[in-house]
Amino acid sequence: MASVCIVRASPCRGHLAQTVSGKVTDENGQPMTGVSVLVKEGKAATQTNAAGNYTLTLATPNSILVFSAVGYEKQEIPVNGSDTVNAQMKAINNSLNDVIVVGYGTQKKRDVTGAVVSANLTDFKNAPNANIAQALQGTVPGLNVGQVNSAGSTPNISIRGANTISGNSRVLIVLDGIQYNGSFEAINPDDIASIDVLKDASATAVYGAQAANGVLLITSRRGKKGDKPRVAISSSYATQSPRGNIRPMNRAEYLQHIRDLYYEEAYLGPDYTQPNPNFNIASRVDPSLKNTSDQLLPNDFSWWDAGTRTGSIADHQLSVSGGGDKVNYLISVNYTDQKGFIRNDDFKRKGIRVNLETQIASWWKAGIQSFGSFVNKDGSEPSVGGLFTFAPLAVPYDTAGRLIPYPFNTNLTNPFHGYYTDDLERHNYFFANLYTEISIPFIKGLSYRLNYGNNYRINQQYNASIYGAGLTGSASKEFESYYDYTLDNIVTYNRAFKKHDVNVTLLYGAVERNNDYTLSNANGFSRLTLGYNSLELGTNRFANSDAWSEALAYQMARVSYKYDNKYLLTATLRRDGFSGFAANHKYGTFPSAALGWIASNESFMKVSWLDYLKVRAGYGISGNQTSRYFSLSRVSSGAAYVFGDGGSTVFGQQVQSLANPNLRWERTAGINAGVDFALFQDRLSGSLDYYQTDTKDLLFNVNIPAITGFGTISTNVGNIRNRGVELSLTSKNVDLKNFTWRTTVTFSRNVNKILQLIGSGDMTASSLFIGKSINSLYGYQANGIYQLGETPPAGYYVGTYRVADNTKDGNITPADRVILGYGEPAYRISMLNSFDYKGFSFTIFFNSVQGGKNGYRGSNSPTKIRDDNGVRNNYQHTIDFWSPRNPNGKYARSAVSPTITPTIYQDRSFIRLQDVSLSYRFTGAWVNKLKFQNLNLYVSGKNLATWTNWEGWDPETNQGLTNDGRPVLKGYSLGINATF
Repeated sequence: MASVCIVRASPCRGHLAQTVSGKVTDENGQPMTGVSVLVKEGKAATQTNAAGNYTLTLATPNSILVFSAVGYEKQEIPVNGSDTVNAQMKAINNSLNDVIVVGYGTQKKRDVTGAVVSANLTDFKNAPNANIAQALQGTVPGLNVGQVNSAGSTPNISIRGANTISGNSRVLIVLDGIQYNGSFEAINPDDIASIDVLKDASATAVYGAQAANGVLLITSRRGKKGDKPRVAISSSYATQSPRGNIRPMNRAEYLQHIRDLYYEEAYLGPDYTQPNPNFNIASRVDPSLKNTSDQLLPNDFSWWDAGTRTGSIADHQLSVSGGGDKVNYLISVNYTDQKGFIRNDDFKRKGIRVNLETQIASWWKAGIQSFGSFVNKDGSEPSVGGLFTFAPLAVPYDTAGRLIPYPFNTNLTNPFHGYYTDDLERHNYFFANLYTEISIPFIKGLSYRLNYGNNYRINQQYNASIYGAGLTGSASKEFESYYDYTLDNIVTYNRAFKKHDVNVTLLYGAVERNNDYTLSNANGFSRLTLGYNSLELGTNRFANSDAWSEALAYQMARVSYKYDNKYLLTATLRRDGFSGFAANHKYGTFPSAALGWIASNESFMKVSWLDYLKVRAGYGISGNQTSRYFSLSRVSSGAAYVFGDGGSTVFGQQVQSLANPNLRWERTAGINAGVDFALFQDRLSGSLDYYQTDTKDLLFNVNIPAITGFGTISTNVGNIRNRGVELSLTSKNVDLKNFTWRTTVTFSRNVNKILQLIGSGDMTASSLFIGKSINSLYGYQANGIYQLGETPPAGYYVGTYRVADNTKDGNITPADRVILGYGEPAYRISMLNSFDYKGFSFTIFFNSVQGGKNGYRGSNSPTKIRDDNGVRNNYQHTIDFWSPRNPNGKYARSAVSPTITPTIYQDRSFIRLQDVSLSYRFTGAWVNKLKFQNLNLYVSGKNLATWTNWEGWDPETNQGLTNDGRPVLKGYSLGINATF
């Protein structure tokens, strides 16, 4: 009886075969190397070679072959007497085969040896975000992204802990392979395909001098070879309003505040809780809040309501993409219109992107990745602090509707002065990376790529106000242009030899940056009809200008080596030169090395529950460059001379800082150890990292005696250590045909410590202490509030804070100051749940920052005294001030200012329901008939709820019970995505 052929077998033979061979491919038909092939219940085993082929000698022709590879479903195929058995593997953990951008090249995730993570953009695509950085909040452990509270703004971004005191703390942004120094406001979120985060020194060392604070690698979308033309349209509209109920006091609350300030008059002693019927509050109210009859004005005006509105975001996208054998392309246009909660907080962005690539020959391709973005921020807001400060008895306009310039009859201007400014603010961004890549025809695996990147931006801010310069009228024109170019020469050699896989990257490049700035302004206009376009009409005219340039040159060599699909090595050496450093230290060298072991590919690790296990460790050094010119003597200008008695003051120049020809690079050396894993047929996957970095030669401006003729000198002062742990876990809780539920949890913790400063002592004046965090909060400690019946010591009064005598010497001196807490959080944690049921998709994302016992503290000290401003001004209505009626109040309120008022720090810990999205993808005959490739309708929400004990504005913005804060906005959006 003839045997049965299995899986692409060659024609069957009628005799028993002792040797079997075949080829193993992936889902795309590409050969797979390193696939384990063994005989079930036997000892024979082998692996596929670089071409995906294998040969195996069998003890019996009725054997069953078992094919296994990391990240792929295990296959069992009976031989059934055939001498050829091919297999096509099906991926179970597709993320391991994802291509990650690692700087000047790409790698499969499974082969990466450093701490490199791809951000999850897919689950946050429908969120109402005008800025791409908002989509990164809480999604990547170790990547810390703050909140925004104005239209189109970019949040603070940091990676892992602080590595510097006063040096550059910016994360390096690389867009399509080119260093990007523009703002995120210019980047259209819909144009972004991926964002990869380089966190450890072994990964960031390829960028050397600028990478101490981590790197974000942003890759834009492009057309794909073989794709038919695709037209994608999306449109959404979101409303935005403040989170929480923060407002200034209304009339009744404001008047009660004044009574509490004058409690000894407004209430009867001795406990001052019973109202005094003879108290005339009008006698204590600011005169500007009374009429000519010395009576209170009848108003209960809400300045806050008048200066705010319901915000919105309208976003519209159109793109065309596709590709053939010779050309692939993506062309997109976009328009975003965001109206912030504060009136005239407007942000409009129009943009166009063109990404083209052509295959000129089989060995030669060229292309361009480019965009233009045009940002409009016209309009000047009313003063946010003023909207809170002005009392509800005052109004902004007189009975004729004219603006009252000084409602308090002081130099405090009407907050709507700015609102009525003729304001033009434009930011135009232009970016292009022109590249060509040649695969050397006569040396297999060798290629050369040339990148020529250009960044250019123009900033314009023109304004004119009839209320400026003390109501004499003012106008100005501010113009700034910036240009940089990047020229990178990249040689890559990539080959596989049997069990060896080698990738070599060589780089030689340069960057030059130039900036020009001019400000012209005038005041004292008899008429402002022509506004800022006729500054010569002003009585007083001024001009300021500035310019700078800087240059970098660098070389880099990187070797990535893989043996037997198990053992990984990455070694990098980069050398950087920067024009801003001192003559004796223009260049720095930054090495790194990392090892990886794919343990799950070892024969002794072949267990049913383990899909993938990689252990990795790396060490590297990266640099942090100083600001330009810091090593040189710098000159300042100002009032310098008076010639003769009663003579006029003449402006002059004087040397401000002392040159330091030995100013060195800050150098951050770091180790990172981590594991990546996938378990139970990819039901549970994740990564765990531990790191430690030491930054030496910290850049710091040290004050020097004025007798030297200088104020400061920039120098290298000490060392900082950062330690941390990061965890990311993804579980497939339910994985059915029509329903899936997936959960991702991230956790990160970072602790920094100062190891050394100048000499061996602390820098108390700068709150820098050896062995403590660089964000130590140092000061006097409050120990309650002095109450009625107590006798405060000299210089202190009833209602003021009791300062802790920590030295127990009976006196309050600077020696009583202590560390009150730390600015950094104890840990960050987030959780994303994604549900899919037929055409429905639902995601819900919680983000949290926790301070632990003494961490993540912020200043929250709304102390008030009974002076002119304390009586006149308005404040947030929820502030728990002390008074005899409220003896347990948190915050001091007294008649006289005490000798010392301690700063009160509060815990900023919070849990936030940050993102929620529900979408439905339409299917059916009508969708196909209308030629839709995709039709999706969604609703989403952002910042819907926040749980915190922090008082005042949002804890993440570190703005508390102040008048000049801004609210974080919650939003609801409705949108549609369609692809033809």
